[in-house]
Amino acid sequence: MRVTSQAPCRVDLAGATLDIWPLYLFHHDAVTVNFAVDRYTSCDVAARDDARIVLSSRDQGLTETFESLHHLKAAKRFRLPILALLVRFFAPGCGVTLESNSQAPAGAGISGSSALMIAIASALNKLTGRGYKIEKLREIVQNIEAQVIRVPTGAQDYFPAMYGGVSAIELGPAGIVRKPLPVDANELNARFILAYTGAPRNSGINNWEVMKGHINGDKAIYRNFERIAATAQFMRAALDKSAWTEAGRLMREDWQSRCRNIPTITTPQIDHLISATRRAGSTGAKACGAGGGGCVVFLVEPEAKAKVAAVIARAGAQVLETKVAERGVRLR
Repeated sequence: MRVTSQAPCRVDLAGATLDIWPLYLFHHDAVTVNFAVDRYTSCDVAARDDARIVLSSRDQGLTETFESLHHLKAAKRFRLPILALLVRFFAPGCGVTLESNSQAPAGAGISGSSALMIAIASALNKLTGRGYKIEKLREIVQNIEAQVIRVPTGAQDYFPAMYGGVSAIELGPAGIVRKPLPVDANELNARFILAYTGAPRNSGINNWEVMKGHINGDKAIYRNFERIAATAQFMRAALDKSAWTEAGRLMREDWQSRCRNIPTITTPQIDHLISATRRAGSTGAKACGAGGGGCVVFLVEPEAKAKVAAVIARAGAQVLETKVAERGVRLR
């Protein structure tokens, strides 16, 4: 048996970091707003006639092999921990060859690892006949990703990979619920640009540092998260009404609050890109994910898109050709 899968990455528009438990429990009606983009992660997994577990990552150029699932479970370290821990969890009854790939640049902040985990888990779920529903898979991969990165993980990153489209991720005591937003994909395609500035220097620490400050009672961080939570609710309402000028203003507001939380989320290059594109016609911009480098998303008026893209390229960033991915994970 052979299963292939594909899942899209995401761009967050407002409310990021609120999706990490238990931060959202301290802010009323917390929500994160994001959308899926057609930068895909993929997985190809096939049953073998022997007991060997062969793992490889095409984009990283890495491979590792275990003589059996027992040997994989006994290993202390992995070259490809995401692949290894997912295989360990699903425990196929035969040997497997699993190859992964990601179109997300290194440290892009567009949830390449989370999308990849949804793609791999969906394929292994099919191969092993476990029968987990997609929402349960999200819980499984979120827990396994925490094992990999050894800090708490947020929930928002998985939903674009699961469902595609534009989403409001509602976060509260009753749990986490994804609500689709009625945004026309072609309209959004005409109004956003995604640019890659390079791998972040401090990847993975920003969210953890600000979360520790919140839990430890830093009042300034708490107030900033109150603003972030309110901004995300307004962003949701703006997208519901296709109020794009307001959405751009709210993106600027969200970015300012996040920079106040932890200054290392930005870099001189990101600051320059945001100011230069603002003069060229961008209505709002922010770094994706934990920042510190990676990708920056810009909202623009359609007639200014080409001019803004040219400014970004002259500033040394790579404009990524992307569109809204209207479908989530797919299996074959």
